[in-house]
Amino acid sequence: MMDYAELFKARVTLLVVITGAAGFYLGSLRSGISPFNMGLLNTLGGMAVVTAGSAALNEALERRSDAQMRRTARRPMAAGRIGLLHGLLLGFAAVFFGSMFLAHETNLLTGTLTLITAVGYVGIYTPLKRMTTLATFIGAFPGALPPLIGWTAARGMIEWPGVALFAVLFVWQFPHFMAIAWMYREDYASAGIKMTPVVSPNGLTTVAQSLFYAVLMIPVSLWTTWLGVTGIPYSIAATILSLGYLWYTVRFARILKETDPLKSRAYARDLLKASVIYLPLLLAAMMLNAQGRIFF
Repeated sequence: MMDYAELFKARVTLLVVITGAAGFYLGSLRSGISPFNMGLLNTLGGMAVVTAGSAALNEALERRSDAQMRRTARRPMAAGRIGLLHGLLLGFAAVFFGSMFLAHETNLLTGTLTLITAVGYVGIYTPLKRMTTLATFIGAFPGALPPLIGWTAARGMIEWPGVALFAVLFVWQFPHFMAIAWMYREDYASAGIKMTPVVSPNGLTTVAQSLFYAVLMIPVSLWTTWLGVTGIPYSIAATILSLGYLWYTVRFARILKETDPLKSRAYARDLLKASVIYLPLLLAAMMLNAQGRIFF
């Protein structure tokens, strides 16, 4: 069971479910209906299946490069515990049937967006990682779609509040992934993956991108309030949380002068921890203060 949990990247799938749930919840309230219904379960179930399938296909494509990196060498396909054909069949079946399920149980737009997310992640982002650092930017698009998918599942259309949720996740990803890329830059280099810290090892581009998006996170996090999806209490919480995220990103900039690799890695790890705390807290604040409410 642990091999399948790793094959399907259970933690990534959980993050997708959480962000999708936030989108569905906010979209349902916009429609004036209770978000706690079978539509929510169908949406999250379908998204989880497609995400798990995408993860399996990603590991199938990257099994050789995974085997060359210490942090991924024990993944089930890289280590040979799950065969290539087995993984491909599971992956394709999950993506296909999960997308069809969403199209049938929610709406065609939601099923299509979910399929586009899988194709973008597996078919575009994954191979580009070995070609260009732009892969991180391009991969941020499918990575940011889950809350918009949740919104369309509830509303049946793409609207500005759903786009605002997409923007939150899109911008959030960059300091998060730059921290990961800096921590494991030697691994990525050995596998031939062109992450920014690999191509620009002095860290300047890595820090510049992280700071740019961390600053941008402040107005982007407030967009839902400007659109009337959330209230003033949320905007206060979002500002505080986003300033905290920015502070850890500024602290991460110390890698430019740090000569001790352990301390440099520690700055990146702290930013990574801050990013995974920041996002669920921000989404929780949105849901708690949706349309001016102070509770669910």
